[in-house]
Amino acid sequence: MLGDMTDSSALDPEDRKIVTLARSARARNGVPEGAAVRDETGRTYVAGTVALESLELSALRTAVAMAVASGATSLEAAAVVTEDAGARAEDLAAVRDLGGSGTPVLVAGPDGTVRTTVQAG
Repeated sequence: MLGDMTDSSALDPEDRKIVTLARSARARNGVPEGAAVRDETGRTYVAGTVALESLELSALRTAVAMAVASGATSLEAAAVVTEDAGARAEDLAAVRDLGGSGTPVLVAGPDGTVRTTVQAG
């Protein structure tokens, strides 16, 4: 864990952008989580929780899947907006699979305040 970050304004502008996009996806779709990932070219992929009868995916795993489906070969950063205290192991594994073990995952509360940043590995 890189540590707590109570001041989201201290974030890099690109990281602040993915937190904002994740927060917007959560609010717009009325889902438990929103997530965004940024690939090696700077493209972003935004997703909310998927909860179908035959398919359930967290927002972060959905965003990673969207990046893979669009041809991304690595990730620079990821963000998830959730009421949970941290990122789940299976979400970190998905980020690690595409981004590597050093990819930072920003975990923010529903208000967009980043609570912690963890490495995917």
